[in-house]
Amino acid sequence: MKDHSNRTQRVPATVSTWRGRLVGLPRRAKQFVMLLADAVGIYCCVLGVAWVYLIRPLPRADFFLLAFVTMLVAHVVARHLGFYNSIVRYLGMGLLLAGAQVAIVSAIVLSAVGWVIGMTTTPFRLAVVYAAFCGFYLVGSRYIAQSLLVRRSPGKENVIIYGAGESGARVVQAIQGDYGYSPVAFIDDAPRTHGSQIHGLTVYPRSELERLVDEKQVTRVLLAMPSASRRERRDIVASLEPLAVHVQTVPDFNDLISGKARVDDIREVDVEDLLTRQAVAPENTLMQATLLGKSVLVTGAGGSIGSELCRQILRVGPKAVVLFEISEAALYQIDKELNALAKKIGADVDVVPLLGSVQDQVRVHEIMERFEIDTVYHAAAYKHVPMVERNIIEGACNNVLGTLRTAKAAIGAGVKNFVLVSTDKAVSPTNVMGATKRLAEQTLQALQGTTNTIRFSMVRFGNVLESSGSVVPLFREQIQHGGPVTVTHPEIIRYFMTIPEAAQLVIQAGAMAKGGDVFVLDMGEPVKILDLAKRMIALTGLSVRDAANPDGDIAIEFTGLRPAEKLYEELLLGENVSGTDHPRIMSAEEHFIPHDVLMPLLAAVEDAARDRDRSRMREILEKTVKEYRASDDINDLLWEDRKPSAIRSVGKSPNKVH
Repeated sequence: MKDHSNRTQRVPATVSTWRGRLVGLPRRAKQFVMLLADAVGIYCCVLGVAWVYLIRPLPRADFFLLAFVTMLVAHVVARHLGFYNSIVRYLGMGLLLAGAQVAIVSAIVLSAVGWVIGMTTTPFRLAVVYAAFCGFYLVGSRYIAQSLLVRRSPGKENVIIYGAGESGARVVQAIQGDYGYSPVAFIDDAPRTHGSQIHGLTVYPRSELERLVDEKQVTRVLLAMPSASRRERRDIVASLEPLAVHVQTVPDFNDLISGKARVDDIREVDVEDLLTRQAVAPENTLMQATLLGKSVLVTGAGGSIGSELCRQILRVGPKAVVLFEISEAALYQIDKELNALAKKIGADVDVVPLLGSVQDQVRVHEIMERFEIDTVYHAAAYKHVPMVERNIIEGACNNVLGTLRTAKAAIGAGVKNFVLVSTDKAVSPTNVMGATKRLAEQTLQALQGTTNTIRFSMVRFGNVLESSGSVVPLFREQIQHGGPVTVTHPEIIRYFMTIPEAAQLVIQAGAMAKGGDVFVLDMGEPVKILDLAKRMIALTGLSVRDAANPDGDIAIEFTGLRPAEKLYEELLLGENVSGTDHPRIMSAEEHFIPHDVLMPLLAAVEDAARDRDRSRMREILEKTVKEYRASDDINDLLWEDRKPSAIRSVGKSPNKVH
């Protein structure tokens, strides 16, 4: 790890003192200082022109009149153009235009007065020379002030901007202000830009990165490449990893213009840029098939996948999007966001926020009938493996009985399409979460055999980046706090995809359903979690502290597998797997339990839930989900080895399964 402790630019204390005093002056005081400086500067310009063009001794009164009129005109024009309203640290091309206008107008007045008083017989030449003097002074003095007051301020980080396009140029202009960064160079992969200058900074090829980082003591690289492909960004990020610099991304320039983002919204590099996966553009026909002009219900609408489903659905153009969520805070947030999105894109869509639980069949049926729902995306579930393992009853109630009651409500309300958001953990499950999700799948498969008015389908996929509870935000938080970064096992691997891609594929898979389908998303190559942690540490400009590097910044600790957690996740059951018309969606032929056999088992699930019998609940899961092999003892936090009758609840459930 390189020592960056002395990378701030040093300035003499006396310079720092007077600069601080100037910067700290009130706005009107700064304007007065600029006005006074300009009066002196323009007087000197007139004096210089008089010395060059003086053809006879000029009376002192005439000279003062000439200088006063010129200064007055220059001041009036400058005020009219807002010259003194400019903030020195944000000066740009507008300064050149305004300075030229002030110089030209005052030059015309100067030459006219000079010709009248006999100072020169060539007023045009006089005007040209004065305009050059004045323009050089006005523009040069501002840039000198900017250089002294801003760019040499102590304590700023030297940064390189990767991307010499419009976004990069705008970012340099902006961060030369009060954002704590001092840009020192551009990097760009386009050969035609190499050697050129942008805002005084040279553009270099990527091969110069390592040299520039060392010579200019760079601690941070800002990626300003909104149009770069995922593959290009991934290659660039990989080349930056060994350099011990903090790599971040600046907002897209269009987002800055629209107000969606600010210049200081600099964020960590997208983790998807660390993956080898390349997203496939969605097919419009599949996206629109079950959404366009339809009324759509999303359960769990405030969750990671549920909220992204809502965003994708709204963009397609449905008649209404009904948001069903048990969390008031999450529902409020997604409702506000969707209404803002609808207004932004001009979508005529009804956004309906509704509180409630998927376990309340009457409530769900009432909603589906009232809003004439055509398509349901059932994303409401408890999904965190250790959490469900320690809360067996609630996990089974929400994931299994919630799915059953929502599906029965959909049948009764005449819904045409029902898509269950499932998980790779439903395959050969070793935990309660996976077993309950597999039983939810079997429930829909069994119900499909009883009706042809609705198409049930299930879509399985692995982990999604940035979802709540995933390793990516956890690692980021741990790195920000100085570590340690916690990994359960050095060999643990997981499949990842982005939330938007997962939502798009869920929608497209549901559109291909014929009834009872189990779809499996192609997750690409698995990612070793330890490698992901190391790359995230490297891209913050830090190093891993271990036996080989005891002076590193961030330690990685192995905490051991959590209850019922697996090293590897399978995505398929059996061998009957076939492709579909979509390259990222596969179909699996799954065995299922007939309706008349499964319903008594689901009634037993409800009985075990009512009795709070954790042991009985797990027995039912093991009996029903043949592939389920519990990897540990019961870990429920409320479980004690005692008779179920001792903790039997009073009364019957209002939603008894029939």
